[in-house]
Amino acid sequence: MPNDSSGRQPKYKRIAAELKAAIQAGTYGPGDRLPGENDLMAAHGVARMTARQALGLLQTEGLAEARKGAGVFVREFRLIRRRGIQRLAADVWGRGRSVWTADTEDRELVVEFVSVGEEPAPAAVATVLDLAEGDRVCVRRRRFLLDGTPVLLATSYLDAALASGTAIAEPDSGPGGIYARLADLGRKPVRFREEVRSRMPTPEEAERLGLKAGTPVVLVCRTAFTADARAVEVNEMTLDASAYVLEYEFDAP
Repeated sequence: MPNDSSGRQPKYKRIAAELKAAIQAGTYGPGDRLPGENDLMAAHGVARMTARQALGLLQTEGLAEARKGAGVFVREFRLIRRRGIQRLAADVWGRGRSVWTADTEDRELVVEFVSVGEEPAPAAVATVLDLAEGDRVCVRRRRFLLDGTPVLLATSYLDAALASGTAIAEPDSGPGGIYARLADLGRKPVRFREEVRSRMPTPEEAERLGLKAGTPVVLVCRTAFTADARAVEVNEMTLDASAYVLEYEFDAP
């Protein structure tokens, strides 16, 4: 809907902005029902389609969710604060903890192992791991659910010659995860590099993450390096952008 001649926002956006401000002020808390279409029509003197668009915009932005036959409610899901540096500290996985526990606090995390096996290395991954294109890599695919909600897809690639016959090639890699197992093999990761970008999801990603229409994903590609600067893992992660805050804290160089 175009802006009117005065340059003001469309009515549905102004209504959505008022509702958003009320959510931020605490007038409507997590789990509270928002005014319905009839309420908004009466309060703002607008058509049903305008009221529906306003509520739809809040859902697209991840602030609200529709419940069939009950209305539209403020989303109860708490944002995940992903502390990109602290979570990879050696005293996390070195003490047998998963790096994901740094993000989840006391919330229920479920890791679904989609598949673990060997595949030919994709060209980009082969380059990073210093392999020939088509060399075999151990591929670990997982989906992470927090409080019952899918929030992240992750695929790790490691040299199959290194991982074969070890717990890295098993669904359960043991306490501390694959970084602890790499340390057991004398390939302890001591440095990490993450590249972050955003795009709209593929249909498969949207389905597996249960994304609302219009919700983008954040792509994080992490490479783990040993003390001799050899890359030992490439991890490609796809995050529900509406579920995460990415936090990086570091000293000035």
